[in-house]
Amino acid sequence: MAARSATPSRTARRQRPQRVYEQLRQLIVTGRMAPGSRLVETDIAERFQVSRTPVRGALQRLQQEGYIIDSPSMRQSRPMVAPLTREDATELFDVVGQLEGMAARHAAGLPLARRQALMKELARLNAEFKRLAATPRPDHNRLWELDETFHRAIVEAAAGPRLLALHNAVKPQAERYERLYVSFLSGELMTSVKEHEAIIAAVGAGQGAAAEDAVQFNWQSAAERLGKVIERAGERGRW
Repeated sequence: MAARSATPSRTARRQRPQRVYEQLRQLIVTGRMAPGSRLVETDIAERFQVSRTPVRGALQRLQQEGYIIDSPSMRQSRPMVAPLTREDATELFDVVGQLEGMAARHAAGLPLARRQALMKELARLNAEFKRLAATPRPDHNRLWELDETFHRAIVEAAAGPRLLALHNAVKPQAERYERLYVSFLSGELMTSVKEHEAIIAAVGAGQGAAAEDAVQFNWQSAAERLGKVIERAGERGRW
């Protein structure tokens, strides 16, 4: 009986770094840990009722993915939530746009029946996004989910395993900026709707180059619009 009960305990220990990582990442991308916030291992360990070892592993992973950085003003290394910068948003959105643009080009080459099914789903998502964006007080979390699902549908419909793996690695890092976009650029959401319509039309018509260009334009334009907001608010973020 003792040996049998030890296995779940070992499994739980292996899962702790992942759980701490996911919880910290969620706090960061939703803004509950603001840009510039210091991250103290002992405080995090106490908060999540774990030892410092899984916290250290989670912080290392978050740093590798760009969510946290070492404080430049401290002699001793002090991790902090990475600031939101125009340069970072531009790089991330450009990379995501390139990857999703490739997927859109492949999607435009799908057999007609599959392409029409994808076009129908994209149109449904965009219509819901448009309807919600037009409401006086839209649900920003739902707007983000709809936009995320729209773009992900293109990738899952046509991306190969390598492109899908690259997208899985990079796209989550853009989430902070995407959520900021839907929260602070409500006046630009109809522009996003129109850009989505161009993507849908190109994919539906089987025009691979046009579909790729439309997706890249959507991300590049979003980066430009968001960059102006970040500059006005200050890169540490008065969100």
